Formats: sequence, structure tokens, C-alpha cells
Amino acid sequence: MAQPTSVSLFEVGPRDGLQNEQSVSTEAKIALVQDLAHAGIKRIEAASFVSPKWVPQMADSAEVLKGIQRLDGVRYSALTPNLKGLELALDASASEVAIFAAASEGFSQKNINCSIEESIERFIPLMEKAKAHNLPVRGYVSCVLGCPYDGEIAVSEVVRVSEILYKLGCYEISLGDTIGVGTPLKARKMVEAVAAKVPVDQLALHFHDTYGQALANILACLETGVSVIDTSVAGLGGCPYAKGASGNLASEDLVYMLHGMGIDTGVDLKRLAAAGNAISQALGKASGSKVARALG
Repeated sequence: MAQPTSVSLFEVGPRDGLQNEQSVSTEAKIALVQDLAHAGIKRIEAASFVSPKWVPQMADSAEVLKGIQRLDGVRYSALTPNLKGLELALDASASEVAIFAAASEGFSQKNINCSIEESIERFIPLMEKAKAHNLPVRGYVSCVLGCPYDGEIAVSEVVRVSEILYKLGCYEISLGDTIGVGTPLKARKMVEAVAAKVPVDQLALHFHDTYGQALANILACLETGVSVIDTSVAGLGGCPYAKGASGNLASEDLVYMLHGMGIDTGVDLKRLAAAGNAISQALGKASGSKVARALG
């Protein structure tokens, strides 16, 4: 299959990125979400309704969603691990929500204190309520190319969990290399295996850059037909399982690569880099994007 002519970015910086950084003001988060939308990003994960006890950085998620000036055609997403989270997301007028499962039993136990099967059972009432409110639900699958606790993960398990979430009603399944250990051929084979059970136009890639492989892995997977990529502006969010390691792939770096390949993203790279530089300044650090630093 030929590579796609256009790729859609799913921007996770305001949620997945900032939850692994020191806290910043609600105003800075609102400004980031708005800057990203003005740069042309159409799908922004802006909030997370998990317990503030576990993730204090996301305690102001409702204020963020209520405070942004929304642009037409932009979807503002929230992570919702349970029914209570879904209710809070509905109250804050999230455009869509996301649930998360793992392809690794060890990660599921350590991350959400239950087995893979128990986590999926918990999602059934959430999916029913979301459907009743016509709210789209996205599904994340963690550890698709390796786990910090279980090591190698069987591709068959990634396929199994992805298919369960798809059959539950998730409109898109995001395949996450949570610790960034994947390499190009493994990544491509994994995506091809999942695409045999879940339509490829309902798959997304969420590849971390811990070992510097994210762009190479994405490039290897583009010819499978996948055309949605999760990224984090300025590379926000280190990997919590590898001390000192970079985590999320910088949105700017992906956009630069795709534009150089003649693939349309609808994103203004300079405005995107400016958004990343502004939030990095609020965090008191340099942007983690090589492209943003090169642009100066």
C-alpha cells in the first residue's frame, strides 16, 4: 500500500505531556490548547478526569475545558478511566473521551491496579453511557511493543486487546509503544497484525521516542495505510519508566518529516513551534523538539 497523502495529528501534549511534567497554571494550559488549535491541529487531548490524588497535574481539567475558546472543527478530548470520569467530561463538554487498556498484564496491574479483563469489564458501562450521549470514545492500548515489567509482548495479545476495544465501540484504537523500545520492522509487523482485525483507517500510532526510534517506526508503518499519529508538542512528557529519558515524540519533528515527504498535515509548523516554545517557557525549560530548536 502507498503511503497516505495526508496525516492527521492527535495532539496529546496538554494531557499525556503535561501530566508527566511539573504543574503549570490553568491559564498556561488554556493558552496551549488554543495555540495548538490556531496552528491547525484538529484533535487535541486537553484533559484527564483521573483521580487528582494520582495525577495532581490534571486536577484543573474541568476548568481547562470550560475556559478554552473553541474553534469550529476542532475536537477537544478527555481521558476518562471510569464512569465518574465520563460524567465529569460530559459536564465539561468534552468533544470525545478516551479509555485505556494494556496489552501487558504486568502494566495493567501496576498502572490501574487490575487485570486486563477487569479493566475491560469496567469500560462496558462507560461505553454504554457514552453511546447514550452520542459521545465518541477512543481506545488506547499500552505496551504494544514492550513492557517495563513483562518485557516482550506477544503481538497476538496486542491484536486481542485492540479487537476487544474496537468491538466495544471505540471509533479509533491508538497503539502505544509506551516505553519507546520498538524498532521499525517490529512496529510495522505489529500494525499489520492488528489491521487484520481492526480496519486500518481506525488505527492510530502513539510511539514514544525513548530510544530515538519514533520517527523511524512511524515511517515504517505509514505504508500500512495508518494515517493518524499521536504526538506531543515540544516533546512534552518524559517516559515515567526510564529515568531521564525523553518520552513523547515532538509534534514539530513529525510535521517537519511529513511535510518533507509531501504529506499534508494541515498544520502551520512555525505556529506549532511557537506554541511549544511558549509552554516550555512556562515550564522553565527548553523545547524538547529538535525542529523547534533548529528553527530558533
